[in-house]
Amino acid sequence: MKKDDAATLKEAADLVDTLPKDDAKTIEEKEKKETLMGKILKDTGNPPAVGDLVEGTVLNIEKSRVYIDLPPFGTGIIYGREYINARDVIKKVSIGDKIAAKVVDVENEDGYIELSLREARTAMIWSEAEAAIRDKKVIELTVKEANKGGLILEWQGIAGFLPASQLKTEHYPRVLDGDKDKILEVLRKLVGEKISVSVISAIPKEGKLIFSEKSPETKDKEKIVGKYTVGDEVTGDITGIVDFGVFVKLEEGLEGLVHISEIDWALVDDPRSMFKVGQKVNVKIIEIKEGKISLSIKALKPNPWVDAAKKYKKDDTVKGVIIKFNKHGALASIEEGVAGLVHISEFGTEEKLRTNLELGKIYSFKITFFDAKEQKMALSFVGDKK
Repeated sequence: MKKDDAATLKEAADLVDTLPKDDAKTIEEKEKKETLMGKILKDTGNPPAVGDLVEGTVLNIEKSRVYIDLPPFGTGIIYGREYINARDVIKKVSIGDKIAAKVVDVENEDGYIELSLREARTAMIWSEAEAAIRDKKVIELTVKEANKGGLILEWQGIAGFLPASQLKTEHYPRVLDGDKDKILEVLRKLVGEKISVSVISAIPKEGKLIFSEKSPETKDKEKIVGKYTVGDEVTGDITGIVDFGVFVKLEEGLEGLVHISEIDWALVDDPRSMFKVGQKVNVKIIEIKEGKISLSIKALKPNPWVDAAKKYKKDDTVKGVIIKFNKHGALASIEEGVAGLVHISEFGTEEKLRTNLELGKIYSFKITFFDAKEQKMALSFVGDKK
């Protein structure tokens, strides 16, 4: 080190020593809190889990391994049996190509995310099915079979069901007294015919794909949408349920989406556990854009954060129940619809966090950050750590 540099460092150190100790400590604590808060509030992505479909860039191809870049979560690898099963596909892949695969292990002994190309195709089809629901895509399929409840169609190798109730008027079996044998006789006449349908429900875990032949013309839909305004409260029927929310028919020819974040003030993991197709729900229109209507169920319920703002503040000690774990730490609910994050940095590792905090159990916490307007809260564990 040069003498001038050493002198500069000494002067800087002397300057810090001249500051009041409390001020220096305050500055240091503030910087730490800002850094931690930045991680809590800005980094909201979730790491891939087993069964997830991911897409990344091919980093390298070796004799029996393919490495995939999956930012910001790390590197994926296709090897062993999965490599052998996908050799024909891998032969057509080059470094720099985008490739989709299914996660079979989130972290192997070498620290890689293990991937499967063999299972990716099926996963992609289900992903396309959910996209088709979201985009209201109309597809033409051939009727394969008929039963007393409706028709069996096949889409990209997956058999799906079209209930008789979802047939257009011209195809609906009008049978006296609802005789099921006669209904089946009418439906069988459609076998071999091509019909235009849309996907209204996709449940990958159960292998269920539900179609509807009812799809309004765009020009008719625009006229119908014009009758509604933001803020309207209406009643509709649930016509489709997916991971990201539920679709609600407001009237014939018009549906809107209730995104999962607009279902309830409390955490919602799976909309299918709360609703059924055909169920009536009350909703509020929160956005109308480009002919699409966004709906909210929770907007019709009292916002728990309004009352929470009157009861809680920073540095309060509260009781909270652990409702979920994520890569940042644990979510603790201090009352219905009001939850905060206990950051993993408090415990050092996820293993230690899960040792100290168990799902469904109640613990004491200190509120370290509270913003009711933004509905954000950070909590610190109060108690002896294991």
